[in-house]
Amino acid sequence: MTRFATGRLLLTPADPDGPARAERLRRLDLGERDDASFESFDAFADKVAAVTETPYSMVNFIDENRQFFAGLHTPAGTRTGCDLGAAAAGSGRSGRRMARDHGYCPHVLVRRKALVLDDVCDYPRFAGNPVVDEIGIRSYLGAPLIDGTGLALGTVCAVDTVPRPWGRAGLATIKSLAQELVGHIDRRERRGG
Repeated sequence: MTRFATGRLLLTPADPDGPARAERLRRLDLGERDDASFESFDAFADKVAAVTETPYSMVNFIDENRQFFAGLHTPAGTRTGCDLGAAAAGSGRSGRRMARDHGYCPHVLVRRKALVLDDVCDYPRFAGNPVVDEIGIRSYLGAPLIDGTGLALGTVCAVDTVPRPWGRAGLATIKSLAQELVGHIDRRERRGG
């Protein structure tokens, strides 16, 4: 556990599957490329935002050190990540990277279960996360992308800048979207990229 400059505790979970995931992402060619091959992930992020009626949504692949938004929907529609504020600013590659200790997706990945946070400020473990101040995140809905090998590759998530009562319907929706996206990834692998 480490501390931010603000003195807040950083509670990012340990990730024992990190090396295996990083290798699997390399084999699937789902790393840190910014090219047309990710247009389908951007389109999927747009779909998640539309279905959940949120300003932000991501298809997020997580390696040992950072998160990479292969699919990104932001209010401005820039897809560069500049709407993600300081959390992604200066991270290069169009701002689609974020430190592993920012956000809630690393928790979903390690838990291997969906996470529903109606108001992140209601949870001391999550309220101090940098995305609260840097992006203004107040609610989160995310599910893991567990492929056919049983490895959690990343997440699909929707976030909002206001508290949201996601309820069981929100949980069912994000889990269904995650399953749909895993099917897309499996088909992509069978086609060879």
